[in-house]
Amino acid sequence: MSNRLPAVTVVGSINLDLIATAGRLPTAGETIGGAILSRQPGGKGANQAAAAARLGGRVRMVGTVGDDAHGQGMLDTLASAGVDTADVAVLPEATGTALIVVDAEGENQIVVCPGANSHLSLEEVDFGPDETVLCQLEVGLPVVLEAARKAQGFFVVNAAPAMDLPAELLERCDLVIVNESEYALIPALASAKLVAVTYGGEGSAIFEHGRKVAEVPAPAVSVVNTIGAGDAFCSALVLALRTGMDYAAALAVANAVGATAVGDPSSQPELAHLGHYVERTAPAMDAR
Repeated sequence: MSNRLPAVTVVGSINLDLIATAGRLPTAGETIGGAILSRQPGGKGANQAAAAARLGGRVRMVGTVGDDAHGQGMLDTLASAGVDTADVAVLPEATGTALIVVDAEGENQIVVCPGANSHLSLEEVDFGPDETVLCQLEVGLPVVLEAARKAQGFFVVNAAPAMDLPAELLERCDLVIVNESEYALIPALASAKLVAVTYGGEGSAIFEHGRKVAEVPAPAVSVVNTIGAGDAFCSALVLALRTGMDYAAALAVANAVGATAVGDPSSQPELAHLGHYVERTAPAMDAR
């Protein structure tokens, strides 16, 4: 596989993740002690941009951060991952923050405070015909709809967090990516043209107009942290499909990338070039 992968523009959120790692998740009204606090770069958009760049894609990030130390830190981290941050606006707002609790099995609870993400504008942003545009829903439907109208090439939405999607948006999507619970919460996806669904440790599948056309199991791994794993999967799947891989092979590669991500405590894990995962999964796919 060539080291030069497709151009991807990610439109989405950029957050500081404040992560408390505890033995278990608290129930309503409960206080749990003994947790360990860490601060990490996050946000679904930034996570996907960093993953795509580390996998070898040519990546541009469109988003917003606050004019504060956290915002500068997010920009520095994206740049160090190889992401073009020229279209990240610095605004006089607080940088978005996610408050996250993670248990010993890697499961989590998340509350997002959007901050500067709520003010993202695409007014001065253009997309070329060769760019794949990847969005999520943490920046709100109006921004995603605007991106859908302006995008000229392959357009992808990771429909998280789950919400009803307008018909106009679904019709424009070349691919929608969701997890199992999001798929159940958005009934309109059952008739969408192309939907990839992740099932955690069970693997992933692709549906065309509601008909399953590919399904691939996930590798068995020890789970350290699920934050960012779905984002790494999204980036890998988009890159794999855009390089011309068939559905099953692309799912296998994305599953392998996601498995690497859940074994890493970071929301933006270190990843090898996409070609590494292609080589790892090729023997299994050839044996089908």
